[in-house]
Amino acid sequence: MVQISPIPAFDDNYIWCLTNDDSGYAVVVDPGDEDPVRTHLQEHGLQLAAILVTHKHGDHTGGIRALLADWPGIPVYGPANEPIRTLTDRVGEGDRVATPEISTTFLVLDVPGHTEGHVAYLSGDALFCGDTLFAAGCGRVFSGTHAQLHASLAKIAALPPETKVYCAHEYTLDNLGFAEWVEPQSEAVRRRVERDRASRECGSPTVPSLLGEELETNPFLRCQVPQVIAAAERYAGRPLADGVEIFTAIRTWKGPWMSTTRPSSGHAVETSAAR
Repeated sequence: MVQISPIPAFDDNYIWCLTNDDSGYAVVVDPGDEDPVRTHLQEHGLQLAAILVTHKHGDHTGGIRALLADWPGIPVYGPANEPIRTLTDRVGEGDRVATPEISTTFLVLDVPGHTEGHVAYLSGDALFCGDTLFAAGCGRVFSGTHAQLHASLAKIAALPPETKVYCAHEYTLDNLGFAEWVEPQSEAVRRRVERDRASRECGSPTVPSLLGEELETNPFLRCQVPQVIAAAERYAGRPLADGVEIFTAIRTWKGPWMSTTRPSSGHAVETSAAR
């Protein structure tokens, strides 16, 4: 049975580590920093078998070269359409990545938008989606487009609601603060704020989240909901023609909103590149 553990990195990153019972091997997803990975593997007596990469940003790739020096010859899988020099195997939509050391196979999904070639990895009910979908949010648009990101989120939304979303950052409370602005009457958002705030106060991660809950509380997956449409049109100051326009308005709105006071946190905080 596969176990999935978060390895905290930087201020708010999660590097995901997958192991299988007593195999002695591990696979890591998006190792932006080698030191916490080394420490985790040493503490648990694990050898690194493979690396999965979702996209090109340094906080997801920065530790790869050093890890390859420690475990030479292991495969590094990553997006075919992004310039990541440390990849050994370039993958895209429909490819399957076999990691026999932990008896696991991943289906690759193309989910561009945050970057031009972003991919996600699906294994059973576990989705490793990097910075495409966050708990209660989604990534910024950098080298992709809003239309791409909207389509990628729709692809993820079509997965079974019991899918566990393993995103790469602990942004949940800030994202829920924005969700409260978009749907201020939502009881589902209010309950999630209370639960996830309690988790963070205990030092526990708020991720993975369930896709079914994302569909109920994440405004970026709710562009067809009347309350979200109305909020987007109020922000845009005009009627919006379709889901792409609605999504673009909400995603654009969230940018300047990050520097304002939010109802869930009560204070203005940070602007991370991925948010």
